[in-house]
Amino acid sequence: MKIDLNSDMGEGFGRWRIADDDGLMDVVSSANIACGFHAGDYAIMDRTVQAAKEKHVGIGAHPGLPDLIGFGRRTMAVSDAEMEAMLACQIGALQGIAARHGHRVTHVSYHAAFGTMANADDGRAMRLARVIAALDRDLTVFSMPGQPTERAAEKAGLRVLTLFLADRAYTDAGTLVPRGRNGAVIHDLTAVRARVRQFLEDGSVRTIEGSRLAVKARSILVHSDTPGSLELARAIRAEIEAAGAELTPAHRLMDGC
Repeated sequence: MKIDLNSDMGEGFGRWRIADDDGLMDVVSSANIACGFHAGDYAIMDRTVQAAKEKHVGIGAHPGLPDLIGFGRRTMAVSDAEMEAMLACQIGALQGIAARHGHRVTHVSYHAAFGTMANADDGRAMRLARVIAALDRDLTVFSMPGQPTERAAEKAGLRVLTLFLADRAYTDAGTLVPRGRNGAVIHDLTAVRARVRQFLEDGSVRTIEGSRLAVKARSILVHSDTPGSLELARAIRAEIEAAGAELTPAHRLMDGC
């Protein structure tokens, strides 16, 4: 079995850093790079892309809402047309930096409220998918299973890689537990390892209500801003290797390599 391990990276700003991106780059196979709206800036983007190139890590755009103070986790009163322009701007910026370093943007993974807003309306999800397809039809869209983003990307002729979120609790409905609720973010290393082991063994996760939920996914996500994210990522990779799975960047999974 081949599986991708991805993390959101480059989510600092100026001289402020959120996570140990250098450490994570030695562990993951794909990086979702913030593009300057919810976090990141031109220098951080440049440095992160260069590091990914050196470490043979695949890269994707991690577009968010223009909300540095709220870290892109607050919904905003913006039009669909504005979201389309935001998306094109962020992907295009990362594509330019990637080209400078001889690297290639291979996927798109929506950040927080941007993704929530995309999944709130089938028509909006479709409009955003068409933006991605117009920029590069070879881009893969990251999505949780069964979401409008997944369906829209497929209709637009794009490839989709579904995600299992190792450090976030699920509901019985297959959605994420809202961050404001107790237990929504899982920090305990033992608990995360057990969740990943269960997912690798039978493709399921235990929900916050205690039920078994099937999760159809080929990539595991760990959020870099989760406290102890580097240790979590190392533990997840250890579980992947213990299961006999092969860590493979997202674009190689989709290319059938």
